[in-house]
Amino acid sequence: MDRFNGKKVLITGACGTVGSELVRQLVESPAKQVVCLDNNETELFFLIEKYRKTGRVLGYLADVRDRESLILRMRGVDLVIHAAALKHVGLCEDSPAQAIATNILGTQNVIDAAQINRVERVIFTSSDKAVNPTNVMGTSKLMGERLMTAAAETSVSAKVTNSEGAGTIFASTRFGNVLGSRGSVIPLFQRQIAGGGPITLTDRRMTRFIMSLTEAVRLVLESVWLATGGEVMVTKMPVARIEDIATVMKDALGRGLDIEVKEIGAKPGEKMYEELMNAEEVRRTREYGDFFIITSAFADIENFPHLVDGATPDRVYHSEHEAPLSLDALAQYLHERDVIFA
Repeated sequence: MDRFNGKKVLITGACGTVGSELVRQLVESPAKQVVCLDNNETELFFLIEKYRKTGRVLGYLADVRDRESLILRMRGVDLVIHAAALKHVGLCEDSPAQAIATNILGTQNVIDAAQINRVERVIFTSSDKAVNPTNVMGTSKLMGERLMTAAAETSVSAKVTNSEGAGTIFASTRFGNVLGSRGSVIPLFQRQIAGGGPITLTDRRMTRFIMSLTEAVRLVLESVWLATGGEVMVTKMPVARIEDIATVMKDALGRGLDIEVKEIGAKPGEKMYEELMNAEEVRRTREYGDFFIITSAFADIENFPHLVDGATPDRVYHSEHEAPLSLDALAQYLHERDVIFA
């Protein structure tokens, strides 16, 4: 976190689950200033009030659909973490034009504003759903990644320089389910257990990559400095069966009640498993610490000296192919991270 010393960091979607945790961790870092952008007036007000005494947090009402607003608020900013997005699969499926306007056109607006203001680095927070997408939300996230890669190529070829005299670095970081986030199964199962059940599963066979919010955001912040330009950084994550999560939570919170676990069928566009890296990406991927780093199809690996000696994965990164946590290991994982509460 020392590398944030003296930096002015802007976060889009600052009131969301990931955005608010980014704010919290950056406030604990030596960052000079944290600029919070969101279109949720009430949540933004409370976020600003929470950190008012620090004197280092600014908040502005802004929507990533508004290019001019982004250009204005990005003045003097060193680093941008783009976390604003429409993320609910079902809602994006019902309203694809809205997903395009926020997740695709909004991302291009962030890129344009960063280039105009000569920002040093821009990191786009992507999703496992961007890999071989089967729904609108995943497709829009994949386009966001492609826009970031194209922006990185443009910065190099056009010699668009930032305040340090180098091209703006654009990259993406891709991760799976953040446990306990809005819309995730953890708060849903908690409410259902508190109400006496049933716990509803879309399909008992489903597997998911999982990670706590604190860990996910720590890796996002780490990826800010790991980025060279145009790559997609994939976080390594454990795998869990959705049915096992329900079982562990029922045992922990059900207080001995006989709570039914009911299967209701997959939702439109929902996958049985999750993918964080596909077959086409494997050949241009290298392992690096807690990440798989996928370089651009246009990139020369020699331009990534820290990756030259990294191992190339021998298979796709797919939740169905990875060994899931046992029930005991999953229970320990959730309790150690305070993901579920009695």
